Amino acid sequence: MRFITNQVFFLTLICLLSVNEGLSQGKKKRKVIDKAIVAAESYIGTPYHYGGTSRKGIDCSGLIQNCYSQIGIKLPRTAKEQSKVGSSKSWGSIRPGDIVYFKFKQKGEKWYHTGMITEVDGKKIKFIHASTSRGVVESNLNDDYYRKNVKKFKRVI
Repeated sequence: MRFITNQVFFLTLICLLSVNEGLSQGKKKRKVIDKAIVAAESYIGTPYHYGGTSRKGIDCSGLIQNCYSQIGIKLPRTAKEQSKVGSSKSWGSIRPGDIVYFKFKQKGEKWYHTGMITEVDGKKIKFIHASTSRGVVESNLNDDYYRKNVKKFKRVI
């Protein structure tokens, strides 16, 4: 009986240590995600400049590339190429730190756009991006203009 009691104790201890390690890993990942979001927030108010990668002027893919590079993740320069990196996610599984990609079409032209998910709270989903008309801003992903043009979500963290 004593042998079984010791086995149960050690199995319980191993389970608790595994759970704690998982929580610790989750905390580490959340810190990395938060660092990427803080980097993106620091660009709010920066003017839009096609091809720009600095605080003097930046475009959407430059913003994403800069913010993820600050946490050690290298991404390609264009939104279209960035959209090929990471694991695909669905609307129901997105979280802060994920990247959203859009495909807009107008008068025969199409262009790609990207942003970083910053908040997911039920139906309230916010993302930071470099808007051609407003510069770097945080917007509501559920606004019709954005929602109907979402092409995909990717997770790189």
